[in-house]
Amino acid sequence: MNWHNVITIARKDIKEVRENKSIWIPMIVVFLIFSVVLPVIFILAILHTAESELMTEPMKTFFQNMPTSLTNQIAGMTLEQQMIYLAVTYFFAPLFLILPLMVSNIFAVDSFAGEKERKTIEALLYTPTTDKELIMGKLLAAFVPSQIIAWIGFVIYSIVVNLTGYPTFGRIFFPGLLWVVLMLWIVPAVSLFGLGVSVLVSIKAKSFQEAYQISGSVVLPFIAILLMQIFGVIYLSIWFTLVLGLLFWVVDWIILYIGTKKFRRGEIIANMV
Repeated sequence: MNWHNVITIARKDIKEVRENKSIWIPMIVVFLIFSVVLPVIFILAILHTAESELMTEPMKTFFQNMPTSLTNQIAGMTLEQQMIYLAVTYFFAPLFLILPLMVSNIFAVDSFAGEKERKTIEALLYTPTTDKELIMGKLLAAFVPSQIIAWIGFVIYSIVVNLTGYPTFGRIFFPGLLWVVLMLWIVPAVSLFGLGVSVLVSIKAKSFQEAYQISGSVVLPFIAILLMQIFGVIYLSIWFTLVLGLLFWVVDWIILYIGTKKFRRGEIIANMV
């Protein structure tokens, strides 16, 4: 494999997305919502809500069914501190994972289906690059930005959470080890998951909108994880996160393997004629 060709293709795709305001402006809006708006609103809402109103029936059930490890983490905290800590550490984790997933998804869909729709992929298909180099370049163009944006979002989220919660905690309380594992192990796997699904969908889709709508369903597992946490079905832990990440890496390998096998420039050229 010629990595010079791979990097050249990746740079071209990143440049095209950077110049497409219809893609990155909504991305920035979602980025700010997940990293700044939601945590600030949630923390302030907790601080301005009476303790009796905080303990709703779902929250009572959540506290009653908490594992000992989680109970020990919040032992000695006030109810407000417990609610803030649980929210920013556990409840927002699945939502935060949507950020790198969404970024990789948009980049990948635009790189494949978007270019087919704009008829700009045709010239690239006739270049002497191999199919593997072509698809690797496009995957790289989506994966790298998703990791950069995820880490920037994580830093901003950490600053916002600590600044907003500092009057209550009197110290820096975020992040913990769980989020370190999340960022180093889960986030790359989630990004590749979004990429793999987007590749499979985009190969057959005729337009960016069609591919994005179908591949957008990849957020559903993370919404499910959030809901299962709220209702006490599961509790995120370091071991659970490690196992979940391993599952994603296995699924990633399968999906990307299938995607690279199905990608044939000859078929794409024939469908464009």
